[in-house]
Amino acid sequence: MPSAGYAPDVLFRTWESAGGPPVAIQHDHVGRPHVLVSSHELVRAVLADPDTFRPDNALDAVTPIPVAALRVLAAHGFRLPPTLANNGTPSHPAIREITVRALHPTRVEQQRAWLTGIVRRRVASLSARLRAGETVDLYASLTSDLPLMVLARLVDLPDDDVRVVKEFSRAALELFWAPVDSDRQLALAETVGRYHAVLRKHAVHGTGMVAELRTFGDPDLVVGALFFLLVAGQETTSQFLTLLLHRLVSSPDVLRGLARGTVDVDDVVEEGLRLVPPITTWRRVAARDTSIGSLDVARGTSIVLWLAEAGRDAAVTPHPHEFVPGQRGSRRHLAFGAGAHRCVGAQLSRMEASVVVAEASGLLREAEVVRAPWCPDNLSFRMPDAFKLRRRSSPPADQGYPWNLGPRFAGYP
Repeated sequence: MPSAGYAPDVLFRTWESAGGPPVAIQHDHVGRPHVLVSSHELVRAVLADPDTFRPDNALDAVTPIPVAALRVLAAHGFRLPPTLANNGTPSHPAIREITVRALHPTRVEQQRAWLTGIVRRRVASLSARLRAGETVDLYASLTSDLPLMVLARLVDLPDDDVRVVKEFSRAALELFWAPVDSDRQLALAETVGRYHAVLRKHAVHGTGMVAELRTFGDPDLVVGALFFLLVAGQETTSQFLTLLLHRLVSSPDVLRGLARGTVDVDDVVEEGLRLVPPITTWRRVAARDTSIGSLDVARGTSIVLWLAEAGRDAAVTPHPHEFVPGQRGSRRHLAFGAGAHRCVGAQLSRMEASVVVAEASGLLREAEVVRAPWCPDNLSFRMPDAFKLRRRSSPPADQGYPWNLGPRFAGYP
């Protein structure tokens, strides 16, 4: 099938697409042939069949890692055995079950009140700074570290500075999923390898989920699970929170609806997951000769599942490119995947997003964007950076929601 109009580098910025390709096409990407799948029906079908479409290539480096960088990783004892996202072996269900218990919805919900207090204090501080005429960065001051803070209350993590962990997790996303030159790969390999060594030490004495995983007898398996949680369990949610707040700033009707109680917070979160999912693509590899839709797929073929485009499938929702919380089909998105490898942290991400939307929406109504989040080239992750706001120079059209955030912020300076 033809792939006209889709250059080899298009998948590095899938969030900028305005309408996807056919449902499944042969495609060349950084010199590697693969099949690109964008329809909701076919993406879900591939995810639901892990025997035919295996996850073995989920963590393969998009840009082949050169020998020099591999030596850096090896010097730190770096190894990523099959654990969660890349595990198609019989060990996956048991490893997943341990992780599911650590992130059980009941345990997640127990963190809501604590997280709400943190977010309220931060929003109150940001509100005061905006009123004083300052420009504020919502990524740096609100969304960057929240998911990591919550995850650390659910899973025993190394006791490290937040900045160190964030540097590691963003370096991992770049090393394995971005187009990078050899010099940059060396620097990233050092950052990733150095923190991988920290995780290896923690795997020996960590408690809770870490201790349960140790029963498998392979310390590298424990490290692999922690590695994935630190990337997918907090970095992706941090990115989603930033992108969702940016979307809300440009959606005054939704913000007014939230203020009046006519728009549901959870509907906003689900519509955000549909339109701005933090993971835009994911990979599988064909375990046998098969087909996807009308396209024949040979054994060993790499498959890129365009999760973001599947969420914008006109067969799923009547307004596929518009931000309409609560619209029919909104919750059928594939932001968390599907099937045996569906994201174990889905409820954690939803809870965090619902708290942030509920607490920050008032601030957003009175702010305007100074600098939108910028996302570097990446196959699967957006990795937004700074998101800067200032107070509006003129009041919004609707005066029904005052700038004063009200008594619920009493006691939070």
